Amino acid sequence: MTNVDLSVRQARAVTPRQREWKKTLLGLAFISPWLLGFLWLTLYPLVASLYYGFTEYAILTPPKWVGLEKFITMFTKDKLFWTSVVNTLYFVAISVPLGTLLSILLALLLNAKVRGMSIYRTIYYFPTVVPVIAGVMLWAWILNPQVGPLNYMLGLLHIPGPGWLADPYWSKPALIILSLWGLGGATVIYLAGLQDIPVHLYEAADLDGANGLQKILFVTIPLLTPVILFNVIMGLIGGFQYFAQAFLGSAIGAGGMGAPMNSTLFYNLYLYRNAFGYFQMGYASAMAWVLLVFVLLLTLLIFKLTGRFVYYGR
Repeated sequence: MTNVDLSVRQARAVTPRQREWKKTLLGLAFISPWLLGFLWLTLYPLVASLYYGFTEYAILTPPKWVGLEKFITMFTKDKLFWTSVVNTLYFVAISVPLGTLLSILLALLLNAKVRGMSIYRTIYYFPTVVPVIAGVMLWAWILNPQVGPLNYMLGLLHIPGPGWLADPYWSKPALIILSLWGLGGATVIYLAGLQDIPVHLYEAADLDGANGLQKILFVTIPLLTPVILFNVIMGLIGGFQYFAQAFLGSAIGAGGMGAPMNSTLFYNLYLYRNAFGYFQMGYASAMAWVLLVFVLLLTLLIFKLTGRFVYYGR
């Protein structure tokens, strides 16, 4: 028997099921670096945080099982928890709708056929690539109540400028203004959605005598609803996880994390304070899972309520 005949017989002896297993193992071998990283750096911390949420865990001592005690304390005894919830809801309820509206209007402007539009698009997207720290420091200077240019311009109009980040009544509006500075990412997505709308629909609207506003309301917005839904969901998730700008803004503008008077104590900021300020890792883990469940349920509710309003066909 020749070597060729032996090879053919061996190949025939391998069943299709064995070939599939071989391909599966080969694929797992190729993705094993990512798979190991996911298991160790993502899945394990996720499961561990769920366990720590039911324990008294101060990092330096072994965790002690306490059941639902952390969750009961959170909802019934911790006033700062509810302060952080109210601050976060206030921020999300204003920043997400306002950001959505401004992003759509900006995308409509950037979708116009005018000369040099690529330059305008680059300018409006540029704040998105600026590092968070640099952006917060810039806006802390702009909103500075003594030497900031914004209050200076308001003074020229004989309008008394507020304290912004140093004022508990204006600190959250100041952070909302700061968040609107980085609308470039959402605007680019809306712009892509606008360019995906078939031109012949606008031509048909023109033949029917529709004006510009009517074309936006009855052609653009309905066909843009999947993009709007995506950006709103991402905006809600990002809003409830708002941290870096509040952390830096309160520290630079008001001199302390959550200052002034806990008006910028957002949920993630309070979670961070419990975890790395008070070393209450068990309590912080419980807060993290409450946030996860709330955002998940809110997302499912939005999908349920908006199903009839979102148009996926073309």
